Amino acid sequence: MPRFRDFEPTGVIPACLLPFHDDLSIDDASYRAHLTQVAATPGISAVTINAHASEVASCNFEEQARVLDLTMDAIGDRLPVVHGVYADGSLEAARIARMAAVGGASALLVFPPGPFTMGQRPEMAIAHLARIAEASDLPIILFQYPLAGGQGYPTDTLLRMISAVPQIRAIKDWCNSVTQHEMQIRLLRTLPRPVKVLTTHSAWLLSSLVLGCDGLLSGMGSVAADLQVALFQAVRDGNLTRAQAIHERLYPLTEVFYDTPAVDMHNRMKEALVALGRIPRAVVRPPLTKLGSDEVARIARAVARAGLTNAGARLEAA
Repeated sequence: MPRFRDFEPTGVIPACLLPFHDDLSIDDASYRAHLTQVAATPGISAVTINAHASEVASCNFEEQARVLDLTMDAIGDRLPVVHGVYADGSLEAARIARMAAVGGASALLVFPPGPFTMGQRPEMAIAHLARIAEASDLPIILFQYPLAGGQGYPTDTLLRMISAVPQIRAIKDWCNSVTQHEMQIRLLRTLPRPVKVLTTHSAWLLSSLVLGCDGLLSGMGSVAADLQVALFQAVRDGNLTRAQAIHERLYPLTEVFYDTPAVDMHNRMKEALVALGRIPRAVVRPPLTKLGSDEVARIARAVARAGLTNAGARLEAA
């Protein structure tokens, strides 16, 4: 059962990476160390596992359950755990949701099904979420993708889903449109049952937070959670000067992490953790491949420019 039953999805929620051995098996010890380092960051409100940052697409059900067990054992008594629900089929999504609830997670991050790239009807989206909600009573963070790819939910569909599934408490917004992003922030807070907006627009995080997001959920938090907390708080405090200074610290990282192709963003974050001495190797599972030496060197330079250390960011410089 969840250990933080009153968890509300707000604030800074880093999505943790998943270290692997050279043989592509999960590196338990390095994962525990990574979790412990991220969880020790003052001001974060939860951590996310079994999501994009942990290469969930290449992890089977048993491995996801193992990641949850490792997480709960390492930090489960300290922070709420948000568990990804990444599956093309609704039956498998419900199975993952049930496993997450039994294993102690406090909320679910529900990805849109892959088949929606070929089109969707509102009834499909509602039925998918309803089946997940039947399998678990955990709060749901709905992952909102860009509309152009087919997996994003049009506004009418989004509102119908929220109305039909009361467990939806927040969206993780990756609509990739400033106009739509602001509209969703404004609209969802006016609903009879307000829904939070967590941004994952980490490539333009300052701009996104200024629009009024309730928090952020990002893989970049695995590398620079200290700076994300400081930026979120500065925006909340209305201290634009401090927010801009922290943004300058983050900018070298956003430049390299969110370069093309986007599929390598978490690959690059692993290289940053290696540069910082936080994990021993940046092994990724296929179809991802090792980055070239020039890009690895560029990432190391960005880490240095951001002023990060093995213990975290030196915030007094901001």
